[in-house]
Amino acid sequence: MTSNVAHRISQHAIMTPDQIAIATPTGSHRQRTNRSYRTISFRELDQRSSSIAAGLQAMGMSPGQRIVLLVRFGEDFIALVFALLKVGVTLILIDPGMGKKNLLQCLAAAEPDGFVAIPQAHGIRWWFGKQFPKAKLNVTVGRRFRLFPSPTLDDLERSSANDYRPVDTQNSDSAAIIFTTGSTGPPKGVLYTHGTFNHQIDQLVSRYAIEPGGIDLSCFPLFGLFNAVMGTTTILPDMNPIRPADVDPPRLLDAIDQWFIGQSFGSPALWTAVGNYCQSTGRKVPSLMRVLSAGAPVSPRILRWMRSAIHEDGQIHTPYGATEALPIASIESRDVINETAAQAEQGHGTCVGHRFSGIEWQVIQIDDGPLHGIEQSHELPIGQIGELIVSGPVVSTEYVTLKDQNAFHKIVDGERIWHRMGDVGYLDEHQRFWYCGRKSHRVTTNRETLYTERCEAVINTHPSIYRSALVGVGAKDEQQPVCIIEPWSQMRPKKHSEQEQVLLEEIRQLGQQNSTTASIDRFYIYPKKLPTDIRHNSKIFREQLRAWAEAKVAK
Repeated sequence: MTSNVAHRISQHAIMTPDQIAIATPTGSHRQRTNRSYRTISFRELDQRSSSIAAGLQAMGMSPGQRIVLLVRFGEDFIALVFALLKVGVTLILIDPGMGKKNLLQCLAAAEPDGFVAIPQAHGIRWWFGKQFPKAKLNVTVGRRFRLFPSPTLDDLERSSANDYRPVDTQNSDSAAIIFTTGSTGPPKGVLYTHGTFNHQIDQLVSRYAIEPGGIDLSCFPLFGLFNAVMGTTTILPDMNPIRPADVDPPRLLDAIDQWFIGQSFGSPALWTAVGNYCQSTGRKVPSLMRVLSAGAPVSPRILRWMRSAIHEDGQIHTPYGATEALPIASIESRDVINETAAQAEQGHGTCVGHRFSGIEWQVIQIDDGPLHGIEQSHELPIGQIGELIVSGPVVSTEYVTLKDQNAFHKIVDGERIWHRMGDVGYLDEHQRFWYCGRKSHRVTTNRETLYTERCEAVINTHPSIYRSALVGVGAKDEQQPVCIIEPWSQMRPKKHSEQEQVLLEEIRQLGQQNSTTASIDRFYIYPKKLPTDIRHNSKIFREQLRAWAEAKVAK
């Protein structure tokens, strides 16, 4: 039996052929309730992806080639992903919102053999053609243009699904190159094998008891792909997937009610918006039994809001991981609210829970340099803050772009590879990991080391504060800690007003009352929303804020 992850769709097409695989909202964007949807069943999705795969094979695509996919998230995107996987090529998946410079650098570094993309992306490929000398296998998703007369998706779909020739795929064969967001450095291309994807699916199904036949509102594109191979119906939300923080909550909530949706995956920024709306309006969605949120720590305040909105027996899980290693650990909202939240709000860090089966982890002494072998690391005892390293079947073994970064993020241990998460924290007596922040974001003064997650959690307990960011100003080991504040929009004081000074003084006193934050004496209110990553709108770009803080301190 092949290990090709895409063939899991074929299994569901046999078991539940008429079950809806994808539902896409249609009609007027103004319509909210009783929205009309276009649907495709698992049998139709399997046949469609096989037809596209046959067309790709006919034009010369074969295993081992690298193909960029730049298509808006939706039914076409999902069908194309599985068609390309069925052919055995290596998908190149990248966030177009990372900026033109990063986008071009990442695409060029991946050395693609072709592009399956919308016309605008082909325009970029054509204009910067010298950077993509191998890109000869190109498909246009949309209208054909004279400048790039490549076949269109419609052309490919004229092939018969029966013409698709299955390829022999092993777990060790490459399936995708997925780029990191670049929130703490240049985006890097992470190699995923078919085995990586298969193990991820098995872990999610086992840990969260996901059974075929469920319905998911997929507010994050990658999870829409997982749904298809888990036998879960995907309802596509009426939102911009690269701007989850700007979601219109009633649209999501109305879709949940219309479809009696039992599960939904979204970023902390999305659930902040939805939870805030539910808290202020009393809106509830009793069908929702399972909420998943990943990409950044989730505030206990948001968990409380969402718990009051979903079914009373529902669960909210916050899986922890990274592009290079996912999933690693998870914790349920009741454990946070009833146990760990109080410690987090006192500056002990954020507990991300127990590890998934098959994952091994250690906390080692913090080192900013490369570690060429496990013997160069020093494991720390329970309760001591250090750098987290992980190993297991869902942990990537290498970067295929910016390969010099492998020495800084991978540790060789015989035949095993450990990934350095870049996160600092500690293990407790229950073998749970407490996240204290990113290694590169720690602030080192001449007296102590401050960690972002520990300090910000204390400041964020103020009822007027949505979130905050700790940055260091000055030379390494002599940095001055600065805390930058983003109030809730409805509570933002006017600039230079008395209310602003009162708020800053309250925050300063709040910090002074806790030993974790007592040494911070500079607090500033940021004039707009804090800059965040493009994928989840949740990871704060502290590198950008550092320059702003330096200018404020210099005044």
